[in-house]
Order: sequence, then structure tokens, then C-alpha cells
Amino acid sequence: MKKVFIKSYGCQMNVYDAERMADVLAPQGYVETATADNADLVILNTCHIREKAAEKVYSELGRLRLLKSERAAEGKATSVVVAGCVAQAEGAEITRRAPVVDLVVGPQSYHRLPALLARSGNGAKVVDTEFPAEDKFDHLPAAPRAVTKARGVSAFLTVQEGCDKFCTFCVVPYTRGAEVSRPFAKILAEAERLADAGVREITLIGQNVNAYHGEGPDGSAWTLGRLLERLSTVPGIARLRYTTSHPRDMDAALIAAHRDLPTLMPYLHLPVQSGSDRILAAMNRQHTGDDYRRIIEATRAARPDIALSSDFIVGFPGESDADFADTMRLVREIGFASAYSFKYSPRPGTPAAEHEAQVPEMVKAERLAELQAALDASRRAFNQATVGIVTDVLVERHGRHDGQLAGKSPYLQAVQFDGQDAAIGDIVAVEIMEAGPNSLFGRPLAGATVRDGVAAL
Repeated sequence: MKKVFIKSYGCQMNVYDAERMADVLAPQGYVETATADNADLVILNTCHIREKAAEKVYSELGRLRLLKSERAAEGKATSVVVAGCVAQAEGAEITRRAPVVDLVVGPQSYHRLPALLARSGNGAKVVDTEFPAEDKFDHLPAAPRAVTKARGVSAFLTVQEGCDKFCTFCVVPYTRGAEVSRPFAKILAEAERLADAGVREITLIGQNVNAYHGEGPDGSAWTLGRLLERLSTVPGIARLRYTTSHPRDMDAALIAAHRDLPTLMPYLHLPVQSGSDRILAAMNRQHTGDDYRRIIEATRAARPDIALSSDFIVGFPGESDADFADTMRLVREIGFASAYSFKYSPRPGTPAAEHEAQVPEMVKAERLAELQAALDASRRAFNQATVGIVTDVLVERHGRHDGQLAGKSPYLQAVQFDGQDAAIGDIVAVEIMEAGPNSLFGRPLAGATVRDGVAAL
């Protein structure tokens, strides 16, 4: 058997893609390994969203060059592949700057890995960053049940890829292409395979997952809300989630699904990026701060206990103190259970990168520190408000000491408790006793009834 090590950066889509690459390679005799040191094939599955993403990849490739030389001296060959969004954006530049790389493959072509590896195995430097006409999902093998089961009781399932929004700071439309939705039948088949392998929680993912418009069994275009409704009936699947969403595509049917589907968890990640209408317009977000507030108001009316998460960018070109103050006001008004926040960094090829009014790094750093302090206080308040409630916890793994189990609450909080009688995959009623910096701690309640949410949060 040959060993493959896949290192993924960035979003959940890359986690999903990494697993599918392993599935594609399994019939070729590859098994996954946890380290590059003994791998015959190393794949860097890259992300181009954050600052200096490409440089981090080249730094990693420098380390792999030494590893490849050491293994060659022992008579062992190692192939190096760069996949994902940096591969798509940089293309042949990667093999020019890093001769250690044998193959560069974009995120739309990884189903071709066996054939591409065969070509690179003949000594050629292979670059495949085209957007193929065929649907890559048509060519992906179903993972063996044993492989799927080994990946755990929670799984990602891609339902949509690409983006048509063209936010001025974002490279995704250029690296992932236009929005494409998978047909319902293929999604259902994959969900049923996951359930058969013991998966209890599925997170539907896409660059703009709530823009889903895949073909339904009746031939019409189904919305995400309708897709969730059907998936909620799959035997064995106890929890459904979805990410990442765009405010423009948060329709009434999807909001109603949060009210009507017990399997749809009360958690919504809805990036806003800024609270300033002027900056939102410059970002081409195509919504205002008040549009976002109205969506949150409607969602909370449908599901009062819903936990909210978002993304924020500070220091976007032209952002003034008043613009930043608008963002801080929105954060205080809404109250997020969690959030991701970043300093703006120019992505080559995006309109914002050419903007003349770049914000000084020191100003960006100060604003980010202030924003993160507010978001952290909001997160801690949300977690503290769960102390004393009883909530259901999906057990995902064993804890750090004997008898301890760890899992997730419906609000995506990490929860630890002592539970000798529970098994991985069980859903246990747990009374939350303490809120730590990163986890909640509780005790299981035999025969307890899970209360219906935390409306006071």
C-alpha cells in the first residue's frame, strides 16, 4: 500500500475536498497517513482567502523539498501536489518557484488525480487549473463504509460550489468559478451513505450555500430550505447544519425551516463583513446594515434561541473611524455567539486590491483588537447564559481522561462531561455546570428531557 498525506488549509470545503481526494486515490492503492514523513504522496490543499496565503504554501514547500531529498537518499520517492485555490490562482508559477512540486491541480479537477499523477510520474511538471465541462461529482467514487465510519459521526456534504456575488475583496469567483448546485438525487444518495456509515450530523456546505438551486426529483429547482426538509427525513441523521450563507439569499423558506425542522440546529453563520453601508457598497455586498438586521430579526422570530455567527473585515480600503463605529454598533445590537474577524489584506486580481485608499496597518490592528474584544465578550456572555440549562450533546469523541466524553451542543459549542454509559454517536441530555474559555462542562442526566432552547440568550 502507498501512503498519502493531505494537509488542508482554510474552509470546510477544503476539508470535504481533501476527503474526496483520498476517496479518489483509494482504488489506486493509497491509504491516508497522519504525517508527511512517511508519505509517498503529499498533497497541500490550499486556501487563498487570507493574508499571505501563497507565501505560506511556498514556505511549506521548502520543508517538503528537504523531506523529498532525504527520502530520495533512502531510495524512496515522494510526489508533491499543490491543490486547491492557491493552485488555481498561481498555476504554473508554483512549479516555476518550487521545482519540488510535481503536480498543480485546481479545486474543480481533483477527480482527475490518478491520471494526472500518472503523467507527472513520467517526470513531467503537470498543471491542471481548467474549469472542466463535466461535473466532478459525477466522477467521485463512494467512499467504503469503513473509511467513512472512521471519519466520525459528523460530516460535511457539498451541495453548492462557486460564487456569482463578486465581492470586491474576494478571490472565490476566480478560483472556484460560477455558482453550481448539485442535483438533489446525488446529495440524497451521499447523505444516505453517510447515515449508513454511522454519521449522525451533516453540515451542508457551499461558498454560498443558501443560493442552492439544484434540480429536484420533480425537475424543478429546489431551494436550500426544501433540500433541508427532505434530508431531515433520512433515517439516522439527527442533526443538520449549513454554511456559509450570504444575506441576499436568506429567504423566507429557509427562515421557516429553522422554525419547523427539529433536526435543523439553531445556529446560523451569516457573514456581514461590515456595519457601514458605505463600506458594504464598496465591498459590493448588495445589502445594507439594516437589511442584515431585518434578516436577524425575522430569524429570531422564527427560532428565538438561535445562535448567531458572522464574519468581519476591518480596515477595508477607505474605511473611516465612523465606518468602523457602525460595525461596532451592529455587533453590540445583535449579540453574536461566535464570529471570525480579520484585517483586510489585498488579494491579487480583486478590485479592492487596486483601491488607493488603503488603511494603515497600525489602524487596522487597533480596530481589529477593539472588535475582537467586543466579539469575545459577546461569545463569553452567550456561553455563560447556557450554564444551568439542559441541552442535548452529540458525542463525537473521548475526552482527555478516562470516562470523559466530548461533543457539540446544538449551538455548536464544545461540551465535555463524564459519561461512562454513553457511546460515540449518542445524543445525551447534559446539564451545563460551567462555561470555560473554550468549552462548556456538564453532567449527563439519566432520562432527562431536553428543554426547548434558550430563549433568554
